[in-house]
Amino acid sequence: MSRTVKFAKAGGPEVLEFVEAAVPAPGPGEVRIKVKAIGINRAEAMWRADAYIEPVKFPAGLGYEAAGIVDAVGADVAGIAPGDAVNVIPSFSMNQYFTYGETIIVPGYAVVRHPASLSFAEAASVWMMFVTAYGALIEDAKVTHGDFVVVPAASSSVGLAAIQIANYAGATSIAVTRHASKKQALLDAGAAHVVVTDETDLVEEIMRITNGQGARVAFDPVGGPNFAKLISALSFKGIAFIYGALDERETTLPVLEMIAKVITVKAHNIWLTSGDETRRKAAVEFVLGGLESGALKPVIDRTFGFDEIVDVHRYLETNGQFGKIVVTV
Repeated sequence: MSRTVKFAKAGGPEVLEFVEAAVPAPGPGEVRIKVKAIGINRAEAMWRADAYIEPVKFPAGLGYEAAGIVDAVGADVAGIAPGDAVNVIPSFSMNQYFTYGETIIVPGYAVVRHPASLSFAEAASVWMMFVTAYGALIEDAKVTHGDFVVVPAASSSVGLAAIQIANYAGATSIAVTRHASKKQALLDAGAAHVVVTDETDLVEEIMRITNGQGARVAFDPVGGPNFAKLISALSFKGIAFIYGALDERETTLPVLEMIAKVITVKAHNIWLTSGDETRRKAAVEFVLGGLESGALKPVIDRTFGFDEIVDVHRYLETNGQFGKIVVTV
């Protein structure tokens, strides 16, 4: 018997409940894992509220990331065996698979070997953040030396990953935060520059940092009316990625300015990378290389126990974390 987290209707954290049931044997192409740690993501709060990129099928599970020990494998699974330490990469619909459980079943293509240098808690925190940022900054924009990369909501796990990846690629990272209280922590986390929007005009400060040229890339999970300011802060032929909607207000675009500067705006999500076998393997190699060299490092804000899952989601929705929230099982 194993406990999993389920919810029968959309709502706040209180709709989450523990369900105990026998976990079936893995089917063809599937892997069963005894979970040691779970990475928590903003997408899961949106999923719980039925406000995500696909509708929820009830009763539903949730969760994209985990680290643990393989318990059993189904037919047609190669390279993974019972007893192996592994991680789960977000690469499936939560209508089909989920990771909030003591024992879970996931598709074999979503399973990678556990990095030996990381704890289970650290490993459960790295894949969503680094693969999401990698897909936009490395795979698509191909950031490199001389590029400036603007990272709004920089204290989020993906924001911190974007800072590290920009630095790893030789670009110059510009972290954006509302609060001065996070400035030093962002500098300590590797940001070359930090813009505090409660104190400074975003566009003016980025133009000052870039000597009037603007940044080539913005990587934004916020949207809303301030997205137009990011467009203004970009260079000629700059790229603005939007991968979230933390600001629920309408996202407006300065069309004439975009035409004048030949700006590209791209919607981005992790599936472009993790949903393609070749791209997924390249991303894993990139992240593992960065972890081994020390250029990429997990940043954990706080760790909870599995029994505290409702409190986990309450804490997630305060938007106060610096880095990743992790649950140990």
